[in-house]
Amino acid sequence: MTVGSGVISERMEVIGVVQGVGFRPFVHRLATETGLDGFVGNDSSSVFIEVTGSVSCIDDFARRLVDDAPPLAVVQSITRTPCVPANDHGFHIVESRPADGARTLISPDTTVCDDCLAEMADPADRRHRHPFITCTNCGPRFTIIRDLPYDRPNTTMASFAMCDACATEYSDPTDRRYHAQPIACHDCGPTLKYRRSKVAPSDRSDLDPIAATVAAIDAGETVAIKGLGGYHLACDATDDAAVGRLRERKHRPDKPFAVMVADLDEAVRLAELSSAEVNQLCSPARPIVLLRARPGSRVSALVAPGNPLLGIMLPSTPIHHLLLALGTPPLVMTSGNVSGEPLAHLDDDAVDRLGDLCDGFLLHDRVIHVPCDDSVVRVAGNVLLPVRRARGFAPLPVPVGHGRRSALAVGGELKNTFCLASLDHALMSQHLGDMENLETIQAFERSVAHFQRINAITPDVVAVDAHPGYLTSKWARTHHRDRILEVQHHHAHIASVMAEHECDPHEPVIGVAFDGTGYGADGTIWGGEVLLADVDSYQRLAHLAPVDLPGGDAAVRHPCRVALSHLRVAGVEWADDLPPVQAVELDELALLARQLERRFACVPTTSMGRLFDAVASLLGLRHQISYEAQAAIQLEVTAERSDDRGAYRFALDGSTIDQTPVVRAIVEDLRAGVPLGDIARRFHAGVAIAVVEVAHVAREVSGRSTVALSGGVFQNALLVTMCVDALRNAGFTPLTHHLVPPNDGGLALGQAFVAAHCSDASADRARQTWSRAGVGSSDHAASAAVSSRSDKEF
Repeated sequence: MTVGSGVISERMEVIGVVQGVGFRPFVHRLATETGLDGFVGNDSSSVFIEVTGSVSCIDDFARRLVDDAPPLAVVQSITRTPCVPANDHGFHIVESRPADGARTLISPDTTVCDDCLAEMADPADRRHRHPFITCTNCGPRFTIIRDLPYDRPNTTMASFAMCDACATEYSDPTDRRYHAQPIACHDCGPTLKYRRSKVAPSDRSDLDPIAATVAAIDAGETVAIKGLGGYHLACDATDDAAVGRLRERKHRPDKPFAVMVADLDEAVRLAELSSAEVNQLCSPARPIVLLRARPGSRVSALVAPGNPLLGIMLPSTPIHHLLLALGTPPLVMTSGNVSGEPLAHLDDDAVDRLGDLCDGFLLHDRVIHVPCDDSVVRVAGNVLLPVRRARGFAPLPVPVGHGRRSALAVGGELKNTFCLASLDHALMSQHLGDMENLETIQAFERSVAHFQRINAITPDVVAVDAHPGYLTSKWARTHHRDRILEVQHHHAHIASVMAEHECDPHEPVIGVAFDGTGYGADGTIWGGEVLLADVDSYQRLAHLAPVDLPGGDAAVRHPCRVALSHLRVAGVEWADDLPPVQAVELDELALLARQLERRFACVPTTSMGRLFDAVASLLGLRHQISYEAQAAIQLEVTAERSDDRGAYRFALDGSTIDQTPVVRAIVEDLRAGVPLGDIARRFHAGVAIAVVEVAHVAREVSGRSTVALSGGVFQNALLVTMCVDALRNAGFTPLTHHLVPPNDGGLALGQAFVAAHCSDASADRARQTWSRAGVGSSDHAASAAVSSRSDKEF
């Protein structure tokens, strides 16, 4: 509304991650600098602003709301409308207000900022060595919020009454801690406590909690340390005995542990880092970054046995900084849970469940409302490649355009996440783990209920994987029977890439979905698929030639058996000079030969992930695995040691990508004494060439040039780089993941994208297909020949 002589009044509604990130004091400072009158406040759906001033000043103010926003803010949209001017002068921050309908978005937890670290290190500062120091630019958010708007009474800090000094800072719009909901100090905040576990009953009450924890670790013990989103099990990463003892207690024979180091200098001593990897390691999210370990570093070989990659992270909380400031060595920091169970985050539960795994606990009394594990990332070239999306990233929204309907997508069985899509954006949950027991499914159910309530979204449809045995799908069909929409596994993978890149949902892309196990539309196990897909449908254009898995699930744990099956299909004799033949006893060889010949208890699969396992066995790198992708990781790292320019060639036969020429060529090179690194690299290059060749065929059929790459195989940074480079050189536009993992941790985003955007006719067909199949139908269930847990840690 025009007030007079070029002065107008406008109301602005700012949507995005704009609560708990210092947005209102930022608006206050900005309006004051710009010479505007008015006010700013929060409601449960937005930040609302009313300003009065000149047109040019208001336009400049609106631009800077986006350009100069606080570090943790994500501004999705600003709506500007004329309004009646307020009668008062100056600019004010007003009280929060309730609002109907949509909710504002929640910020993820982030690492402690540099300003807080400087105060914590300053003996003259009143927060010197305060283990819960925080401000509006850092600290816990997602894990302490019980409800919106994001005010202290709606967080787990509600039980801590602010002292006068903290209350003064909290109420001062010019202070860095203005309305910092977790604000605290030594006088009024949470407190630390150290206690011994049931396996180590001796007391250390004479030491302060930080010193007691360091003393225990120095003595070779394991301590359960409460972090932002749950507990870590920590021990000295340089101590073979300590690391070995933790492996025995956790029943985790080989899967790598993450390592926390004090600073970037220590990280460089342990691993090779590119500038892009440094950026990820030092980012506010503080993820675990998978890096190439330096030979001969002081970290125990038991931290990542037989694995040349090392997962490294920097401290993410003040407690971590205090521990490592005392000269503590690099620490193993692995998730605080019993294998297969959810992350421990509640104190009594943690003491009970982790008591046999550790010698002591570093506890505190700030409640974690939402458990959230560490995020894990890789870097492919200069591009972020998420492996596990949790602390620091969840629940940041993924813009997915305006959908037809809201949706809950329950994801898959492994590396589960779920997704809640409103009509404008998708909210991905934190990583929840593998759905393999009652405790995990209960954690899933609690998280879904919390997400729905706090975001005020009641889904119109509930999207599930077509696999009839997935516990998440069974849960959805039990609780939302009348709203179920099935999305085929690999269709969801491709849709997740489309969602990340904000593709037109009705414009088909060429999708390459390579993974270990996915339930196919024909009831077999897919995993080497080339699709032409949009949200309404997909066409299976090509796939890897099927190969039998002898024993189904058992073959997944034994890559040598998969290799033998590939040799048989390729017509290569099981000669004694071949590593997978050497890895199997004579009696078992004879049994496998009969089993494959008669196809007894054999499951056909087109899985590219299983082909990677087979090649790793052919090269003698890994014949048995105890965790997912163990063989494929060794194959990738072996390939990275070579600069060979050769490539094996797959045969394209109609819709079949035939791998038998590759298997035969590998055997020939093995017998010719070609270095293993060269063979591994030629295999990777061959897969990349096959992707380009099949993309050419798909482009001829469809006229499309956008190629989306998804599935767990594309966690392989070398393969991603090769495929992207080859596709670009051939005139294609490759799309890769950068917001959610290519593995099943990103599946829910694709399910939600399909469910939210598909036409009503497509949605009806998906419901009818599920309805005809029936819940628990014997025919439908019988076709699920491979268990949903094929790729879990063993």
